[in-house]
Amino acid sequence: MVRPARPEVRTQIVERAGALLARREPVTLRSVVAGTGVSTMAVYTHFGGMPGLLGAVRQEGFARLATRLATLATTDDPVADAAAAGAAYAATARRSPELYTLMFDGTLPLPDPAAADATLAHLVTAIRRAVEGGRLGADVDPAALAHELWMLGHGACMLLATGVLTFEQVEPTVTSGLAHLYRAAGDDAARARRSVRQGWARGLTGSA
Repeated sequence: MVRPARPEVRTQIVERAGALLARREPVTLRSVVAGTGVSTMAVYTHFGGMPGLLGAVRQEGFARLATRLATLATTDDPVADAAAAGAAYAATARRSPELYTLMFDGTLPLPDPAAADATLAHLVTAIRRAVEGGRLGADVDPAALAHELWMLGHGACMLLATGVLTFEQVEPTVTSGLAHLYRAAGDDAARARRSVRQGWARGLTGSA
């Protein structure tokens, strides 16, 4: 008899496999269930086998980020909304460091690339609103600026997730860098700093 899938077991196995991958340890049926109290059959029940598990591990990081982004309401300050999205990345890296690093491991399968793209699209949308609302220059390409912001933030998040730097070391540099990029894109310097400060705080708490 096939046992029904259980969400808590699925999460347990994903996190176990993610920890093994992040530490570059062998990932086998036995190693992923060792110490979990479930049998190797659980990998087939929840993922259909090892390839499905590896894809689920990479996808899980994006799913957790998307869940956090979904808690953030759209406000009348698109620059703050963009900063909040950046903070959501940082919060995800701090809360689930191993899964965060694996989100961007191209050696692992990614079952739903569109879901991953949607997390960046959240930032692009906020930047487009900032351009259309006159906060940023009319000649700013929302996708291009969003990628610049993402690369700045992602680099910091990887340093955080891999334990190279602490959150307290990363945060001031990232928020300062974000404000500089918004200023270079046409925003008022003081207003940019204020929006980044407010949006960042909102994104870390995951509040609307």
